[in-house]
Amino acid sequence: MKCCHYYEFTEQGDQVFSVDVAAIKFGPGSLAELGSDAQELGLKRIAIFTDRVVAALPYLETVTSALRQAGIDFDVFSEVHVEPTDRSFKAASLYAREGRFDGYVSLGGGSVIDTCKAANLYSTYPADFETYVNAPLGGAQPVPGPLRPHIACPTTSGTGSECTGIAVFDYLKLKVKTGIASRHLRPARAIIDPTTTYTLPATVVAASGFDVLSHALESFTAIPYTSRARPKSPSLRPMSQGANPYSDIGCEKALQLTGKYLVRATRDAGDREARDNMMLAATLAGIAFGNSGVHIPHGMAYSVAGLVRNFQPPGYPDNEPICPHGMSVIVNAPSAFRFTAPACPERHHIGAQLLGSESLDAGAGEAGTVLAQRIIEMMQATGMPNGIGGVGYSNADIPNLVEGAYAQQRLLQQSPREVSRELLSQLYAGALSYW
Repeated sequence: MKCCHYYEFTEQGDQVFSVDVAAIKFGPGSLAELGSDAQELGLKRIAIFTDRVVAALPYLETVTSALRQAGIDFDVFSEVHVEPTDRSFKAASLYAREGRFDGYVSLGGGSVIDTCKAANLYSTYPADFETYVNAPLGGAQPVPGPLRPHIACPTTSGTGSECTGIAVFDYLKLKVKTGIASRHLRPARAIIDPTTTYTLPATVVAASGFDVLSHALESFTAIPYTSRARPKSPSLRPMSQGANPYSDIGCEKALQLTGKYLVRATRDAGDREARDNMMLAATLAGIAFGNSGVHIPHGMAYSVAGLVRNFQPPGYPDNEPICPHGMSVIVNAPSAFRFTAPACPERHHIGAQLLGSESLDAGAGEAGTVLAQRIIEMMQATGMPNGIGGVGYSNADIPNLVEGAYAQQRLLQQSPREVSRELLSQLYAGALSYW
């Protein structure tokens, strides 16, 4: 299924791609082996990051028991904010700095893992908060060097944050999401125990599963690494280097698993085969996009999540408005992929096939439509909102949404087609509703 011609060499383009992967342990019961992993890393005093919901579940006891048996001292920080903000990142960083820990464990979804990454960074290399934040919203200064060991233990099947060097947050004063990106943020190890997803509410499974889908599709359709200018030195090669033969492998398998299991995993909490395979899909997609990058749907999602007013989906905290990350991504995806399809129709058609589309005889000109329709079918089958209108936006909101999305140049530059403010306005208009 590979599109080999996608990687044609050019005189000025790069001819090298790099692969960075965390050490991964996967399987039911693997969380109980955490103590052994911490010992191998030489850790003596650990900060465990989690949120209040996960702290009340049995998995925290599994982690603390494993560390006790290994003779490792620990403290628990359970104040992680779901959909973290610059304010919550700063609070976590202060805790980490004052605690003088030599390593970290994150137990939770992407919010927890990303918060732990930020706390590790700012406690190891203290700086003004904006220093490491992605441009143009921050200084985008490189992380000075390696961080303390971080063992990431995801409890949701979506973000793939355990495999990436990216930490995402809401920038409150600007009402937009952005992030910090560096290879040094990638956790030293990931312990991926799919049993932690068995108690997740259906909406959480669906939203996180659509994050998997879009990670894989965006990475698969991103600009090829060969079209990016050759760096002046190997150290300047970006982490998000564009689609490459290695990332393709994870993308294709993640799409196949998501097409087969996402609806099942959402509809039946007792379908452990489906939930196990969605956890595997999340990991594969995380490895893939951690080495290639995502583009328009994620770029658009950051303002959809950051400007949300009254929306509160079931299964999430009800004390404030929230549009969960995977949901904020997928409500844009059909509109975005209709636009990107002409740049690489074969890849969009392959994506549709892997997701289970029955329109196998569609021509190249229909690739975007076919892919968008398959995504819409899966959204309807899992109770996702009907586009950005379904989370409370209207035509009047599009100008503000555009400004927030256009600031995500690190992501938009990965698109196979050029993205302008005018184009983003058209894409948001196309994402207002789908059925």
